[in-house]
Amino acid sequence: MSLTLATWNINSVRLRIEKVKQFLTETSPDVLCLQETKSPDEFFPLEALAEIGYRHTMIRGMKGYNGVAILSRLPITASGSEDWCRKEDCRHVFAEINGIEIHNLYVPAGGDIPDPELNPKFAHKLDFLKETEAWFRAQRRADKPMILVGDLNIAPLEHDVWSHKQLLTVVSHTPIEVEWLGRVQASADWHDAVRHFVPATEKLYSWWSYRNRDWDASDRGRRLDHIWITKPLVPHLKSALIHRPVRGWELASDHVPVTVTLDV
Repeated sequence: MSLTLATWNINSVRLRIEKVKQFLTETSPDVLCLQETKSPDEFFPLEALAEIGYRHTMIRGMKGYNGVAILSRLPITASGSEDWCRKEDCRHVFAEINGIEIHNLYVPAGGDIPDPELNPKFAHKLDFLKETEAWFRAQRRADKPMILVGDLNIAPLEHDVWSHKQLLTVVSHTPIEVEWLGRVQASADWHDAVRHFVPATEKLYSWWSYRNRDWDASDRGRRLDHIWITKPLVPHLKSALIHRPVRGWELASDHVPVTVTLDV
């Protein structure tokens, strides 16, 4: 049996529910994890998703900001969520599906100034990473079958950005962010499921700014969306794909879906 899981920062699920349905209909992942849903739970378009087979859900949202959701064609046998930095800002949910614990995470963007003394948003981002690292290290075992997905808002590798040199001082690629993301990755010995198939020497992006008039031609992207797995699942990896053409859809999110398939 194979399990295909997708992650996508949708940038408003109600605004783009037709795009979500199109993606699900065309690609049929077993599980879709969304970030930045921007919807209170009572207004989440669950009925539209149930109509196309995604009847099992774990959602956590708020009005206008943040929000995460796990949508599944397969039963969810356990679920929960965590808060960090003393904020109930809907940035994490998890669900157990087919014996695999799936964590959906939305890391704070961090604002524009990469200095925690000058920018409270950047300080929040670093604190969020620190507390996330401590939680996984204390609360989860690296030998447990787990998947972590989401908009982690950090492009860690040199070729995860269009210009390593120019972006070293730009939030999402600064050394301190990359260091702390690396610590989160080490907390459960997470394995990068997408880079498993694409060498670190190759350019790879999942986000292109709305500010670029022709995002495709300029190709100034960043790989902000990630799928990590724990070591017990590594031998089961079959494929990974970043759905770049979705960025060209009408009313597109600035992020595109990322999928991984495992033979489980």
